[in-house]
Amino acid sequence: MNNSKFTYQKSGVNITTADKFVDFISNKTKQKKNKYKFKNIGGFGSITDIPKTYKKPKLVASTDGVGTKIEIANELKKFDTIGIDLVAMCVNDLIVQGAKPLIFLDYISINKLDLKKLKSVMKGILKGCKISGTDLVGGETAEMPGTYDKDKFDIAGFSVGIVDEKKILNKKKVKKNNIILAVPSNGLHSNGFSLIRYILKKKKINLKKNNFLKTELLKPTKIYVREILKLIKKNFINGCANITGGGISDNVKRIIPNGLCGEINLSKIKTKKIFKWIKNQNLTDKEMLKTFNCGVGFCLIINPKNLNKIGKFFDKDFKPYVIGKIISGKNKVRLNEKIKW
Repeated sequence: MNNSKFTYQKSGVNITTADKFVDFISNKTKQKKNKYKFKNIGGFGSITDIPKTYKKPKLVASTDGVGTKIEIANELKKFDTIGIDLVAMCVNDLIVQGAKPLIFLDYISINKLDLKKLKSVMKGILKGCKISGTDLVGGETAEMPGTYDKDKFDIAGFSVGIVDEKKILNKKKVKKNNIILAVPSNGLHSNGFSLIRYILKKKKINLKKNNFLKTELLKPTKIYVREILKLIKKNFINGCANITGGGISDNVKRIIPNGLCGEINLSKIKTKKIFKWIKNQNLTDKEMLKTFNCGVGFCLIINPKNLNKIGKFFDKDFKPYVIGKIISGKNKVRLNEKIKW
């Protein structure tokens, strides 16, 4: 007779550790008064009030992850910034349509629960929520033995925002002779890391011994929520684009109406040292522009008369500058001249 006892813990799942992590999150979120008056952490679902200040409220939802940037965090054993990246990748998409982010939820799946690692990730998520004025109202942590290699994990985020119907930013507001502004990025943000890791491997670069790359590769994605929402409130923006996968061209193209073209002067773009380093690893301009933001984290399309009013809403390192204009055309986006590395 087989007297062995089968337990969930023996299979690799530790409910007690998971409960401790939930308690940690619950205690952290209690530090801020919950304006929605609901106790969401630890529940089955999250409840949120819809603000009453909106005449015709529309909900906007976004979900994303941080991709293989996680592997850089794993290699350097530094996890306190990728949570900021996770929030940024979701909320920066919401504001493109004029929405104010309301709530955020996260999903963490991991081979084996590591409280120290997960707490570090969560602190970043909470910081990202604070920067964006978003409430962390729930999430899920899944311990999945056998699915991931040792020490491996993945994270995903989900955010919901709200916008009044009259404030929705859409293609109809973009007009001929509008100008295109570049808002500087904080670096790589969270795109192109599979290529970065491929370069590191092929060039046999020891990341742990390279202080420049250690700093640059884990710089958190810039969150543009506060600045953009202020501009929207003032009716200073006709359109905007979050520059993520696909680079400047593919993302700006998404907000240009038929019959118009965003003409962008690449020589105007202010690149950063990290992009010059990547370019010097024998990449073409075309590859750089379709893979990375190349120093432009966000684009604004505005009426030229509002240009001088825009800068005061940004810190000096992120002040927007002109890189193009809207002209008649069929190609949606046209890139002129060459980028200066």
